[in-house]
Amino acid sequence: MTQMLQRIRPQNWRDGLLLILLTLFWGINWPVMKDAVRELPPLFFRSISMTGGVIALGVWLLCQKGGWRACLMPRQHVGDVVLLAIPNMVIWHLFAIYGVTLLASGRAAVLGYTMPLWAALAAVWLLRERLARRHWLGLCAGALGIVLLLASEWQRLAIAPVGTVFMLIAAAAWGLGTVLLRKMPIPVESTVLTWWMLVITTPCMWLASIVLEWPGWLWPTGREWVEILYNALVVFAFCHVVWFRLARTLPPVISSLSIMLIPVVGVVAGMLWLGERPHWQDYAALLMLLVALAMVLGRPATSPASHAS
Repeated sequence: MTQMLQRIRPQNWRDGLLLILLTLFWGINWPVMKDAVRELPPLFFRSISMTGGVIALGVWLLCQKGGWRACLMPRQHVGDVVLLAIPNMVIWHLFAIYGVTLLASGRAAVLGYTMPLWAALAAVWLLRERLARRHWLGLCAGALGIVLLLASEWQRLAIAPVGTVFMLIAAAAWGLGTVLLRKMPIPVESTVLTWWMLVITTPCMWLASIVLEWPGWLWPTGREWVEILYNALVVFAFCHVVWFRLARTLPPVISSLSIMLIPVVGVVAGMLWLGERPHWQDYAALLMLLVALAMVLGRPATSPASHAS
């Protein structure tokens, strides 16, 4: 037991605190997003929030030592950043925000954080990594969890499975993007990398919102502005930076702990904030997914380089 605790102990108290804050802030954001998009068009909400995140992170970088030079990206890595932004930011945020609109926030969170399962498959494809037997068992458990999530509403999903499909696309894109992040390391700070991916993604979100939602744009209410600020300052300017930092600096078991706990926080927050009442299938699926993630996120048996967390 002592050896296990030593294995999962963060490298320092700051990383441990960041891990706790990331888990809480990202988990709470699922009902926050669900509440915001009840009235606001989802891409419009996401675009405003992301713009705020770009501004906040840009100001932070300008205030650092080196000023505007701190924001620069090496020219030879610009193409890599664009490639990383497409799955990690563009596809994830585009499909996830619509998935939240169509599903209960807790259910969307559980589906979204199947990401490590898709990352395991992407690692087999891109990194030629061989998965241990427990990893394949984990993938089967994750698939069973997804089936359980759908079991209570087969008839409705047969007609309109869009929300579930959108969340699975978002999770698969994020899993692929996380593997690409490990495959193409970029020698810049996590804040700079996050800022550039936000800069690339924000115009895409605005363009999609203009094309798909222009007639439905509304001026946000006071409550919605609070939710926008939460996403801009907490989710984009803090959580994304922390995630990339932890994924780069902590052992995979540690950074994975947050991914395993976030959907739990999302389900509980949805119950407390929005009055959502999960079915028994939701609890069973959450348990299966936690088992699956525990298996998939274990240390690979054939390579010291673990797949994405």
